[in-house]
Amino acid sequence: MSHTPPLYDKFPTVTVPGNPRTWTGPDAWQEIAGAGRPVVVDAYPGVKLDELLAFIGEALPGHRIMNVEDLAARPITEIDSLIAANLTDDRVFGVMSHHTLADFYDAERLADLGRQVASSEVPVVLVGWGAALVPLPERTLVLADMARWELQQRQRAGAPNWRCHNTNEDNLRKYKRSFFVEWRVADRHKRQLFPAVDYVLDTNRSVSEAKLITGDTFHRGMAAAAAAPFRVVPFFDPGVWGGQWMKKVIGLDSEADNYAWCFDCVPEENSILLDVGGEIVELPSVNVVFTQPSALLGQQTYARFGAEFPIRFDFLDTMGGGNLSLQVHPLTDYIQDRFGMHYTQDESYYILDCDDDAVVYLGLKTGTDPEAMVTALKEASDGGTHFPAEDYVNAFPAKKHDHFSIPAGTVHCSGANSMVLEISATPYIFTFKMWDWDRVGLDGRPRPIHVDHASRNIQWDRNTEWAREQLLDQVEELGSGPGWTEERTGLHELEFIEVRRHWFTDTVEHHTNGTVNVLNLVEGAQAVVESPDGAFEPFVVSYAETFIVPAAVGRYTISPHGPGMGQKLATVKASVRGTETALPARVAAGGVVN
Repeated sequence: MSHTPPLYDKFPTVTVPGNPRTWTGPDAWQEIAGAGRPVVVDAYPGVKLDELLAFIGEALPGHRIMNVEDLAARPITEIDSLIAANLTDDRVFGVMSHHTLADFYDAERLADLGRQVASSEVPVVLVGWGAALVPLPERTLVLADMARWELQQRQRAGAPNWRCHNTNEDNLRKYKRSFFVEWRVADRHKRQLFPAVDYVLDTNRSVSEAKLITGDTFHRGMAAAAAAPFRVVPFFDPGVWGGQWMKKVIGLDSEADNYAWCFDCVPEENSILLDVGGEIVELPSVNVVFTQPSALLGQQTYARFGAEFPIRFDFLDTMGGGNLSLQVHPLTDYIQDRFGMHYTQDESYYILDCDDDAVVYLGLKTGTDPEAMVTALKEASDGGTHFPAEDYVNAFPAKKHDHFSIPAGTVHCSGANSMVLEISATPYIFTFKMWDWDRVGLDGRPRPIHVDHASRNIQWDRNTEWAREQLLDQVEELGSGPGWTEERTGLHELEFIEVRRHWFTDTVEHHTNGTVNVLNLVEGAQAVVESPDGAFEPFVVSYAETFIVPAAVGRYTISPHGPGMGQKLATVKASVRGTETALPARVAAGGVVN
């Protein structure tokens, strides 16, 4: 089953100011070639290169079209040897690559291509991931870009990794090669191209439908996104434990078996929609992070994390489904040492909805013997026995609007019949599954179990009393006013995310305090986000929608709207602790510090 495609006619877009335009089909390539310079089309790995080459050849019959990858890339066997330490033998986990794209190319062949282009008697188009590496005195540079989630769909449908012959390989291994190597190298490369790019091509759909915008339009679109609230395009995916809540409430495909999760705010994976003169252009939302890091994140968050969006909002739907796998996430020292990530997968479960029998498995039962538990897990993972999770792990009752903190090293999982809004740090694949309730994956294969990794990270002192005192019911009222109440709901002091909940029946004043805010409307039908001084257009959000308020926005308000009028609404808002900038005295005195 593929992800639910974005509903372009119903999804919020970022309007590019001015009078921008788009080009499609042959018109796009005639526009590109119009300057008379050699054309360089640097394509993100996963773009359908054969289709792109054929289409350009038809659109520009008088040009010489050259596939840079075939002509100058190193043999895949050499690249495999180069990145072997990054890929490891593990099915899921690798080590983050610090290679550059030049490592994958033969420098002399690139130089020879440059000489061929300079001496060519006909105009030349260079195409491929790495085409911009060819040394040329002048060029027209095109970035053919696409979102990672679309790349994953193509891989699931049989597309191989870059220049590989692994069409039928396990999708987890394809994803691992992309996540730990190809995407790291690709993002490092395209960030260098942004300042000089002449055009950007949206290749999330077929090559014939690809939409072209100028580099100036691209940069104005990114700046517009970082100046007002916006949403990224969510994607939804099934799972062995998936539920029915999102199908019913969000209005997804009713014929689907289930939807297990939704990435509702993961800019690394999601896309963003630009309204370019009435045409919709879809680009990776991570481009906003790369091109507008200070305006989007805030100076202190940028200084702390670099050009990386540190907060993740996603949904875990087990309503009418099953338990998540019993799991633990790595400690910071472990994830840095073993996988090369600089921060870890701290997280929390905010219960958006649930049935009366809902529970969250969290922390170890007091008196648990580590050796006995690990032995039982290993025996179960070998297929010999059933693991009695309830003998070792606490199962705390859960109700709507509960918020459970889950610092790394804490054994946990959501039980069946819950709709979880996961408010977490952005790293999202570093889950050490310990027990999967005797299930196999949707592909019929056993899901990966990592008891060895898990046993090295479980914090055995996080027992029943510790979990109850530290991770449950951590709600503190911070203030109230006419029609609103503000609460702190977590997270744990070991985690870097601050979460505030506002209950309101009237307008609530907020301020980004110089750091990015991520919010979700967790109660009520609809609200509107507005600028007190009209700096951005009113932004309407509906129940369960996540939205980003860039640091540069500063003051904003949230009010009941439309069908939300007359209701008691609630938002949860996440930010990075300790990255707030001091507010002017007049603002602080006015109480706009939520």
